[in-house]
Amino acid sequence: MAASDSRVLALLGSGVQAKAHLEAIRQIRPIQEVRVWSQTPEHAKSFADANGATATDAENAVRGADIVVTATNAREPVLKGALLKRGAHVNSVGAPRPNWREVDDATMSNILIVDSREAVLKESGDVILSKAAIFAEAGEIVVGTKSPPTGETTIFKSVGIAIEDLAAAQLVFDGACMKRA
Repeated sequence: MAASDSRVLALLGSGVQAKAHLEAIRQIRPIQEVRVWSQTPEHAKSFADANGATATDAENAVRGADIVVTATNAREPVLKGALLKRGAHVNSVGAPRPNWREVDDATMSNILIVDSREAVLKESGDVILSKAAIFAEAGEIVVGTKSPPTGETTIFKSVGIAIEDLAAAQLVFDGACMKRA
């Protein structure tokens, strides 16, 4: 959902999910600059050094970024929607409890796509507490029954669902089979 010419990536969080998103996004977008923030500055610095990124505060990480990934265990919002560039895309994959938040109401007021309506309405404090309107599920975007408006800020809120795990496992399995062939 991020613009094809996205060049600046902000990572709020510096753990396994942040690393996986960095690697995946670099495969599909021409990322030239990566900024990282963590609740633990030493973790941000270590992550930045290992991944060709710049460790900074959350505000400077987000300002002007084309893509923002929030992958935290925050209980209160760390991403402020007022900092988002118009047309940015946010992958929000952390704060995995119904009473935790990693993004604020201003962020959640944008075009919201979720992995599963049913799951986020039970598990995501970002969605539950903001009362955000869900535009579509990711599957609806993929099959083309819905399309987010061009140039608008989009939020993908993922709580993780079994089919995503199965698809990832299939990719790993297929890759292992290809290496043996």
